[in-house]
Amino acid sequence: MQDDDTTHGPLAGFTVGVTAARRAEELGTLLKRRGAAVLHAPALRIVQLADDSELLAATKELIGHAPDIAVATTAIGFRGWIEAADGWGIGDALLRTLSGVELLARGPKVKGAIRAAGLTETWSPGSESMAEVLDRLLAEGVDGRRVALQLHGEALPGFVESLTAAGADVVVVPVYRWMPPQDIAPLDRMLDVTAARGLDAITFTSAPAAASFLGRAETRGLLPEVLGALRDDVLVACVGPVTALPLQARGIATLQPERFRLGPLVQLMCAHLPRAARVLPVAGHRVEIRGHAVLVDDELRAVPPAGMALLHALARRPGWVVARADLLRALPGSGSDEHAVETAMARLRTALGLPRLIQTVVKRGYRLALDPTADTKYGR
Repeated sequence: MQDDDTTHGPLAGFTVGVTAARRAEELGTLLKRRGAAVLHAPALRIVQLADDSELLAATKELIGHAPDIAVATTAIGFRGWIEAADGWGIGDALLRTLSGVELLARGPKVKGAIRAAGLTETWSPGSESMAEVLDRLLAEGVDGRRVALQLHGEALPGFVESLTAAGADVVVVPVYRWMPPQDIAPLDRMLDVTAARGLDAITFTSAPAAASFLGRAETRGLLPEVLGALRDDVLVACVGPVTALPLQARGIATLQPERFRLGPLVQLMCAHLPRAARVLPVAGHRVEIRGHAVLVDDELRAVPPAGMALLHALARRPGWVVARADLLRALPGSGSDEHAVETAMARLRTALGLPRLIQTVVKRGYRLALDPTADTKYGR
C-alpha cells in the first residue's frame, strides 16, 4: 500500500482496537477515514429489549406502583424503553405513569427523547452530569420517595447507594443490559494481539466493556501480559471517566476527551498517536516508524509484522550494528535459525522501497544508515 501525504491520514500506519458493541460501525468508520486499520471485537452484547424479562418486570412494577421521580439517563435508552413497552402493549400505560411524575433528564439529547414521547421534563442539569442530578435529588430530599432510574447498559457507581442511604425506594430500569458476547473468538483474538503488543491503541465506550475485556484476559491467564501492554505500549482511549474506572483501577492510564462523544475521542487519538511514532533521518530520507507501516518522505509503506519487529529493534539503537542473534529474538515466534532474519530483512527492504536505508555489516549484523545530523535534524 502506498499513499501520499494528502490522503494517508493522521492515523495511517496504526492499528486501533474497537471493543464497542453499540455504535462500533460508526466508531470504526471514523477511525478508518483517518487512515487507521481497525480490529473490532465486541467485549459484550446487548440483550434485545423485546426479550428482556427484567425490563418488562420493572416496567409493570412502575405502572402498578407509580414513582414520585423518574430519571432518564440516555436518549437511546429512554426511546428504547418506550418502544419496548409499546411492543408489549403497555406503552400508553407507561406514558400515563411518567406524565404524572417529576421527570429529570440528564442532558439535551434525553430531553429531546422525552419530548418526542409527548412528555415534558421537570429539570435537566446544564453539565449533563449525573453527579449534578444526584446533588439535586439529595438536596430536595428523597426520604420515603420512590425513584425510577433508567440505566443504559452500565451501573452508575454510588448513585443508587446514595439515594437508598437517603431513604429512597429505588427501582432500576435496566434498559439495554450487557451480556458476554455470543461468539467469544473475536475477543480472544484481540486479547492475543494486545498481549503481543500488536495494537497501537484500543478504545472503550462503556465501563462494562472494559471490565469484560480485563475479565476475559484473566480467565485466559493473559492478564499480566495484557496489563503490561496497556500500561507500556498501547494507547488506551475511553469515551469518558466512568468508562475508564475499571482500567484505572488496574493502574492503566487512559485518554479521555473533554466532550464524551465518539468524534472528540477520535480527534484526541489523531493528536496523540502520531506523537508515539519514531522519526529518524536515514540515508537522506525522513523515516517515520508507525505501528504497522512506515512513512518514507511522507509516502506510506505497509510492512509485514516480521519486518516491523526488525525495524523497531534497529530503531532502538539507530546507527548501531544490531547482531543477527538479537534480531532473531525480536522476530515473532523466533526459532534458532538466523536465516529467518535474512528472509525477513529482504522483505523489509522490499517493503520500504529503498534497500540502502538498512546496511548489512558483514559477519556482524545490520544497522540503520542514520545520517550524521540525526541529533539535530529530527526529534522523536
